[in-house]
Amino acid sequence: MAQQEVMTLKRFQEKFHSDDACREHLFQMRWANGYSCPKCGHSTFYFLESRKLYQCMRCEHQASATAGTIMHKSHTPLLTWFWAIFLVAHDKRGVSAVFLARELEISYPTAWLMLHKIRKAMSDRDAHYQLAGLVELDDAFFGAPTEGGKRGRGTDQTPVLVGVSLNKQGAPQYVKMQVIPDVKGKTLVEFAKLHIEPGSTISSDAYRSYNALAEEFDHQPIKFNVKDNPDHLKWLHTMISNAKAFIGGTFHGLDSKHLQSYLNEFCFRTNRRQFGGQMFNRLLTACISTDTITYGDLTAKV
Repeated sequence: MAQQEVMTLKRFQEKFHSDDACREHLFQMRWANGYSCPKCGHSTFYFLESRKLYQCMRCEHQASATAGTIMHKSHTPLLTWFWAIFLVAHDKRGVSAVFLARELEISYPTAWLMLHKIRKAMSDRDAHYQLAGLVELDDAFFGAPTEGGKRGRGTDQTPVLVGVSLNKQGAPQYVKMQVIPDVKGKTLVEFAKLHIEPGSTISSDAYRSYNALAEEFDHQPIKFNVKDNPDHLKWLHTMISNAKAFIGGTFHGLDSKHLQSYLNEFCFRTNRRQFGGQMFNRLLTACISTDTITYGDLTAKV
């Protein structure tokens, strides 16, 4: 994506002072080269002020600036949506539904749903990218263990597979995290095929399940030993530690049912950590590029 406008708090307040200003910004983002009817492609339209719709002068199809976005059919004002996206984009620690509800003076259920819609946009945006080159891969476990229960790979915590791609200097570039049902070879291969480019080299520990990766990738297992290999999977373990701090620090008592969406948020933020003040427009672009999700969809998930 090209460079985006840096959006400071002052600039945001000056630019987005009403729903109409937000709608005009969405129009410019969606039809940067001029309006094109989604149905027939005609470029001439007139605006239906009472319904906030753009009607094609050829086929009379009516289009909304929010159609096909996470904001579609939302009763929440556009300005509130823009404030929510701004607050989420500009706090690297993430924001909770309690915080959003208080700051935007909306109900907790509304804030909770808005945040999940934003996280869906983050997930859908990152789905376009794969890890490549040298990729560190390992499993981790999230959540509090049952008192007296096992730890490590025998725990009853939620297993998560983590992949981190490194650049030529050995520094981390991108990260992917996925909740998995188990740490079997088949599960690891499915993750790798989905999230790692063919031809990449995968570095892991010597746990037997990872041997299955050798059938599809250049796999380099190394038996972990703090004394002999102190830097093995160093960046991956750093990412895991950061993800746990991110989730534990902001989202207390997180339900494992929605763990994946919080991991998606962490990955989206981490993968764009170098963009700083550009995050608002980058996140807004993600939000207008993905379909919405309903409260029923979220509560129905298992």
